[in-house]
Amino acid sequence: MNLKTEYLGLKLRTPLVPSASPLSESLDNIKRMEDAGASAIVLHSLFEEHLTFERHQLHHYFTHGADSYAEALTYFPEVSTLAVGPEGYLDEIAAAKDATSIPIIASLNGSTLGGWTDYARRIQEAGADALELNIYWIPTDPDLTAPEVELRYRQIVAQVKQTISIPFAVKLSPFFSNLANVAKMLVEAGAKGLVLFNRFYQPDFDLESLDVTPNILLSTPMAMRLPLRWIAILRDRVNADLAATSGVHRATDVVKLLMAGADVTMLCSVLLRYGIDHLAVIERDLEEWLEKHEYESVAQLKGSMSQKKCADPTAFERAQYIRGISTSWRTSSQSR
Repeated sequence: MNLKTEYLGLKLRTPLVPSASPLSESLDNIKRMEDAGASAIVLHSLFEEHLTFERHQLHHYFTHGADSYAEALTYFPEVSTLAVGPEGYLDEIAAAKDATSIPIIASLNGSTLGGWTDYARRIQEAGADALELNIYWIPTDPDLTAPEVELRYRQIVAQVKQTISIPFAVKLSPFFSNLANVAKMLVEAGAKGLVLFNRFYQPDFDLESLDVTPNILLSTPMAMRLPLRWIAILRDRVNADLAATSGVHRATDVVKLLMAGADVTMLCSVLLRYGIDHLAVIERDLEEWLEKHEYESVAQLKGSMSQKKCADPTAFERAQYIRGISTSWRTSSQSR
C-alpha cells in the first residue's frame, strides 16, 4: 500500500507525524517514534518566554547595581519550568538529525515580533528540515481591532520568511472573523503550510488556594471535527500544504482528514495516552482500511471530500448546521 505524502516540500513515507509534545524532549523517544513509524517529527517547542528570559537575565547581570530591579525577573517563567534553553534546543536539533533518517521539524512558540527571526535562522543552521511557527496569542485588549491582530500574524510570518530559506508552517487558532482570508494572507506572506488548529488550554480555579491554575486535557476524537471542516474549505483555495492536528486518534480519523484535504495528520494526545508504539497500530489500521475499500494510495484520498469536490458544498457551511439541528432534535425526540 502506497502511504506516501508530501508536506512542506518533504517527501514522507506516511501521513503520520507526531506533533510538538513532551515526547520529543528525549532523544531516545525521538528514535522510538521513528522506529514505530513516524514519517517526520515536530520537536517540542522553544518558547519565546525563554528567549526573553535569557536576554533579560543577561542584561540584569550586566547592569546589576545600576538601574536594574531583580523582581522584574519574576514576570517570566522560571528556567526550570521550561524543557530546554535556546542553546540546548539547537543541540537537540543537531542530535536528532544525527540519530534519525526522517525529517526533523523545529517548533517556535510565541506571540510577538522580535526574537523569532534570530532563532529561526539559528534553527535552520542547526539542521532542521522545516519550522513550525506556533503563534499562541490570546488578544484581550478591547481596543485592539481585528485588522491589528491579523497584521501581527502577517508581520511575524513576513519577518521569518526574510530570515530563513527552509520551509515553514504556521500553527493557527480558529478564532478569526474570516479564517479563510487570514490563511490566504499568511500564505502570501511566505508560509508554505498551515497547521489546523492550535488548542488553547483553558485555565481553572483552585477553590482552596484561590489561584488560577493551568488545566491541560488530552484531546478526544471529537476535536477532529473543527480542523476537518476548515481543511475541507481551504483545500485548493489556498496555495499551502495543510496539516491536521487535534483529535487524531484512530486510522479512520486519519482517513477523514486526508479526504478533507490534509497532507499530513499530526498526533499527540493518542501517543501520550497509549504510548509511542501506538503509531504502528494506526499505520496498520490505515493500510487495512485502504485495502478493504480498494484504495491503492493515500494520494487517491487527498481532498476527495473537500468543499470544492464534495457533491454538496453547502454541507460545510450554514446548511449543515440547520440540517444537523433538525436531525438531532428528531432523533432525540424519537428515542424518548
